[in-house]
Amino acid sequence: MTNGRDDRIADGLPVTDAATATDIVDPGDVVLVSGFGGVGYPKRVPEELAQDDRDLSLTVISGGGVGGEIDDALVEADQMARRFPFQTRAVSRAAINAGDVAFHDRHISRFGDEVRLGDFGDPDVAIIEAVAAGKDWLIPSTSIGHTPSFVAAADRLIIEVNRQQPRVLEHIHDVYQRDLPPNREPIPIEGPVDRIGSAAVTFDGEKLAAVVETEHPDDPYDFREPNVVDTAIADNLRRFLEAEIGRNPTLQDAVNLQFGVGSLGNALMGELSEINFGDREVVYFGEVFQDGLLDAIDDGLLSGASAASLALSVEGQERLFEDIERYAEDIVLRPADVSNNPALIDQFGVVGVNSAVDVDLYGNANATHIGGTRMVNGIGGGGDFNRNCRLGIISVPSTASGGDISRIVPTVPHVDHTEHDHSVIVTEHGVADLRGLCPTERMDAIIDVAHPDFRADLRTYSDRALEGGGHVPMSTDSEFR
Repeated sequence: MTNGRDDRIADGLPVTDAATATDIVDPGDVVLVSGFGGVGYPKRVPEELAQDDRDLSLTVISGGGVGGEIDDALVEADQMARRFPFQTRAVSRAAINAGDVAFHDRHISRFGDEVRLGDFGDPDVAIIEAVAAGKDWLIPSTSIGHTPSFVAAADRLIIEVNRQQPRVLEHIHDVYQRDLPPNREPIPIEGPVDRIGSAAVTFDGEKLAAVVETEHPDDPYDFREPNVVDTAIADNLRRFLEAEIGRNPTLQDAVNLQFGVGSLGNALMGELSEINFGDREVVYFGEVFQDGLLDAIDDGLLSGASAASLALSVEGQERLFEDIERYAEDIVLRPADVSNNPALIDQFGVVGVNSAVDVDLYGNANATHIGGTRMVNGIGGGGDFNRNCRLGIISVPSTASGGDISRIVPTVPHVDHTEHDHSVIVTEHGVADLRGLCPTERMDAIIDVAHPDFRADLRTYSDRALEGGGHVPMSTDSEFR
């Protein structure tokens, strides 16, 4: 049965308008919102909350990046007091760096558990975008992220059923919810694109407070065209991977890849067709599915892809939606605590490629803070993959600000990924394979992939550091910008 609304909304649900649904949210609530990679987030209810006459002081929690309806509108209306654990918008970023919005970033793989355990306050309301809903179930839209954990944790639930998103997205979903420790079972996945769950998130029907119908499109990524630096990094990565595939026994039969979100990651995905994988099976096992992977599937390069979000551009979404039943044969969308699960990343021997703000001569990487103080987006899933991949790679342009600033520095001002978390650094100037190198050897290898304009200064620092001796030579009185 439906409620006169085709197959989107089951009969008897508490359907209301967005303005009325805001009454379910109290001024100081902890609000959990769906969304990951800039897609699959609620639009209408957050817009109404931004216009609410009440003086709100909301804690807003999402699984990943969301759109301006949340991270612009609520911040500009001064209705958001706290924000966790990841954001991508200029407005929210400015408010965080000004101290107007409290912010704390976390590793994605364990964030759902932390929310369920109340580490960020007792969850009051979950606002979730779906393509369909019933009295005790919903089908997520273009991302799953931490939606199952959020729905389980919240006392009250508001569902936005978005008709802009195709109902057949359910064919891609593989929702699997684990128990909390210490009663947690192993995830029963044998292959990276195995399906073990269902299309729907289930919940106690008593917590469903409102269903709001919407027709608002996502506000997803706008990927820039690859530039000469991206292309050079991709070429260096290609040559390194081809050599690694030829020598690494864990890559003899299959290659399971992951790339970080963003324009560089998307550009690297788009270059997969240039890599000679031989007759090996190639699968994407990561947290975000971006435009470049559509090309890889269409070219027959990928035999499958597993992610937590369809983090596509507007054009990428249109391309997917126009032929979604075909793509659903190859794409699996999972909860983030499965897509980013450390045991699965290790089990499948994933080769992970992520980026950073800057990298130091010791191999430590800063992925979140410019100058060590100003937050960019958050750590996201980079740590999950860098630390647990069979081969962790950081790809980064050698300079920033039009070439005025080196992104290879003596010591990073903020450490997100330690020297122990990854094995390889790739820039447009080459590949630094750090495996088996002592600290002084790492310094030499990393200087070699820095921009030539900064190598002399980096070498000066290295020489001063070596004068002090020690296993990890440092020159604490030297400053490099």
